[in-house]
Amino acid sequence: MAEAVLIDLFGLKLNSQKNCHQTLLKTLNAVQYHHAAKAKFLCIMCCSNISYERDGEQDNCELETSNGLSALLEEFEIVSCPSMAASLYTIKQKIDERNLSSIKVIVPRNRKTLMKAFIDQLFTDVYNFEFEDLQVTLRGGLFKQSIEINIITAQELRGIQNEIETFLRSLPALRGELTIITSSLIPDIFIHGFTTRTGGISYIPTLSSFNLFSSSKRRDPKVVVQENLRRLANAAGFNVEKFYRIKTHHSNDIWIMGRKEPDSYDGITTNQRGVTIAALGADCIPIVFADPVKKACGVAHAGWKGTLLGVAMATVNAMIAEYGCSLEDIVVVLGPSVGPCCFTLPRESAEAFHNLHPACVQLFDSPNPYIDIRKATRYLTGFLYNCFLPPSKLTAREKFSCLIYLKPNGLQWIIHLFDGENWSECTIQSYRFPSRCHQSSSLPGRSL
Repeated sequence: MAEAVLIDLFGLKLNSQKNCHQTLLKTLNAVQYHHAAKAKFLCIMCCSNISYERDGEQDNCELETSNGLSALLEEFEIVSCPSMAASLYTIKQKIDERNLSSIKVIVPRNRKTLMKAFIDQLFTDVYNFEFEDLQVTLRGGLFKQSIEINIITAQELRGIQNEIETFLRSLPALRGELTIITSSLIPDIFIHGFTTRTGGISYIPTLSSFNLFSSSKRRDPKVVVQENLRRLANAAGFNVEKFYRIKTHHSNDIWIMGRKEPDSYDGITTNQRGVTIAALGADCIPIVFADPVKKACGVAHAGWKGTLLGVAMATVNAMIAEYGCSLEDIVVVLGPSVGPCCFTLPRESAEAFHNLHPACVQLFDSPNPYIDIRKATRYLTGFLYNCFLPPSKLTAREKFSCLIYLKPNGLQWIIHLFDGENWSECTIQSYRFPSRCHQSSSLPGRSL
């Protein structure tokens, strides 16, 4: 049984003719009879041509209603927007507020394919849709059978995408402004930054507004994430068409850009000009690597499994092997992540961290000890530098044995742990070495 029912009257002009009202009344009565008992949301989507008074206020449409129709309309929520994109996005917000996922759409047959095309862009696999024909449409004020249109042309699809993109660009930033934080350790030849949770348009409570990760298992559609990324690219000054992010598998696999891209990887290295690479993080650590001598850089995503597997060391080794980097020239920065106050593992998993160094584990004798994955990463990477740098270099470059991380500041970093389907990103780091023809680019407080 559908949890939500949507009736599509978008673009249909209803007049006061008796037969129009009777047919509409019959349709709404049938919906109410079959769905009102179990459906938690009944909605009519229209353009700007249906109106009725509710609680003394008039909605933004125009329809002369009979008493019976007016009373029945009060059982439905009317969504009236100037575009299909705006209407469906508004309806999606209302559905998400109620945490619903099973939706019946009653739509004229000639609009079903169009409706499906919009839904494919704005919704994900979290939602289950069932379509039912609204057997009538309105032409010249009369109800007539409609003919289903089964094909959306490439031009029409692009028009749908443009309408959605234009609407999303008009939305205000949520929960604050877009903020990019930089590290003083990264040389100026690299444009880089860590984003916070604010400044995007994602409204899902389990995600930050600046969500930069899309998945078919989440409610945030790809088009919303793309809009967040577009805003980041404009603020940071990189080409969104040359943006690459890790494909997380909680491993130590590294993609060396220029070689064949693996199906999944938790690190990227590159020395290509004009590209941006990124690693997303929430409870897991986003790590940045930069070598100003060889003009190479890398990013890595280190969860607790990747930390123990040595993804940070694997990224450093890839830069050394592929670009001839010297260990002493690679600067490493740890981004914000979950702290030891909030991250626990079963004792059998925590044992590996305890074996690495007891300081990485708190309350080791408890069933679920607290783990400091940042400290573990510092020990592991520090071991790499201590083992392979000459003693004289260790003194001069001692910061490598104790990596620097950006400490969470106030409410700027709010971590949501992974719950199996939803996890909330609080950071992204991106690096771009400018091309030869690139004259200038800037981030807050930094320019080339």
